[in-house]
Amino acid sequence: MSGTLYVVATPIGNLKDITFRAIEILESVDYIGSEDTRKTSILINHFFKGREKEMQNKLFSYYDQVELQKIPYLVAQLKEGKNIAIVSDAGTPAVSDPGFKFIRECVKEGINVVSIPGASSILPALTSSGLPTDKFLFLGFLPQKPGHRIKFLENIKENLKTINSTVIIFESPYKIKRSLVDMQSVFGDIEIVIARELTKLHEEVIKDTISNVLDHYKKGIKGEIVILFNLK
Repeated sequence: MSGTLYVVATPIGNLKDITFRAIEILESVDYIGSEDTRKTSILINHFFKGREKEMQNKLFSYYDQVELQKIPYLVAQLKEGKNIAIVSDAGTPAVSDPGFKFIRECVKEGINVVSIPGASSILPALTSSGLPTDKFLFLGFLPQKPGHRIKFLENIKENLKTINSTVIIFESPYKIKRSLVDMQSVFGDIEIVIARELTKLHEEVIKDTISNVLDHYKKGIKGEIVILFNLK
């Protein structure tokens, strides 16, 4: 009988946001695939005091660059009855993080996949933004190439004419300025929401025009960033 792949959400900042079920699953599985074993070790050391070494022995590195080469071995382990959990650096695996290809292969092979829900920055950003929550469109990270990014944003603008939605975008602190400039060129100087470092000590949610946001962060910005806007 095949084992189960568990897709386990972990805190995006505040460690208290982990669920009892997530802890139970991490404790029970044979292996834990981690996007960054150093960050997962912090979680393990916090919640499994006295059993750190035992839990650390379950860890293996699992990130974008090695995902495809590790999938055949991991699928074979599951078919032999082993149970595996995958976790990302923070939040829910496979949401702009590694895991999708592995999950897809498990579904294809008829292996049981169970998602353990928990923290994600998408819904906290949306519900604290003050923007409409009845319909939303999550875009993940914008394309890296300038031409592709502009074209992508233009397509979104056209699609929003048909179905008005609050748009949610992930962005890194190193690329946010260029993305905001491109958004301004496509949408105009619209009002946006920046949700930054959610659940952490320096959590910040600001709502302003793109030009004012660019001015506000002209000296730079740190942390995990979610951009939200609604054109109506």
